[in-house]
Amino acid sequence: MRLPPHILVVNGIKVRRPVFLVGAPHSGTDLLARALKRSPGFHLTTGRACVAHVVYAFARRPSIGGTSGAVRVLRDALAESWQLLDGSCGLCSDSCREAGGVTSTGPCVAAGEVTRFGDASPDLLYAAPVLLRAFPDARFVQLIRDGRDVVADMLGDPACLAWFKPVMLPEDTEFPNAFLGVNRDEHRDRWKTMPVAGKSALRWRSAVRLNAALRQELPEAQLITVRYEDLARRPAQEAARLSEFLKTRVPKVALYGPQPPEVGGWRARLRAADAELVEKVARQELTRLGYLTS
Repeated sequence: MRLPPHILVVNGIKVRRPVFLVGAPHSGTDLLARALKRSPGFHLTTGRACVAHVVYAFARRPSIGGTSGAVRVLRDALAESWQLLDGSCGLCSDSCREAGGVTSTGPCVAAGEVTRFGDASPDLLYAAPVLLRAFPDARFVQLIRDGRDVVADMLGDPACLAWFKPVMLPEDTEFPNAFLGVNRDEHRDRWKTMPVAGKSALRWRSAVRLNAALRQELPEAQLITVRYEDLARRPAQEAARLSEFLKTRVPKVALYGPQPPEVGGWRARLRAADAELVEKVARQELTRLGYLTS
């Protein structure tokens, strides 16, 4: 049963229909965050430490998300992240400031201009059930991308690779562990010796499954699915579709980012053995999403 609506007020502004961007690493949440940060009336944050600490706590130990205090903790973390104070942008990541075109310590928007809040922190997907309990009227945008392209990007990202060290799967790990994509305790040793490409594929596979579960739970009015490939190939149409869903103008020019999104780059970036392993680990999901035939 969902909690009754809770009115959160940040800087005198009631938080209504907040927007959360969720997806596997390197699935395009950063690209879409850039567009929403530049949408009229939006104050969207990404990667603030106060939110990240809570999100990763839920990701590493899913049982925490089911406790009575989880909603309050996450709501408080987001309220802190959304505060509009002098110097508040100095607490944001470089990518967040760059996405918003911020060159000072902020705030990046004026309180009088804000009508909507949102967050696109990395791995926010693992906190989605708690977000929904905290904000029953929330809107979710889930990003889907070819798992082979995702793995190619993850292999070049030190932040992603840091999670794949054997120490990240200690003896007291909870299973199933959606964050690392390990379902059973008996798979622990196999995961620790698995090539990094395989571990990356497990993370993507698990994220896709979580997105599918979220899609089943939420009505169309609360969730929209966006493919990274569509953002790259037809940004104007996708910006229009998102604008209709969010009831705000999403600028298409921001979807281009500092570099045009690459589609299918895994063919040149993944070693043949790594590509084969990714397709083996995530064959079912790659096939279901249309990225792999047969």
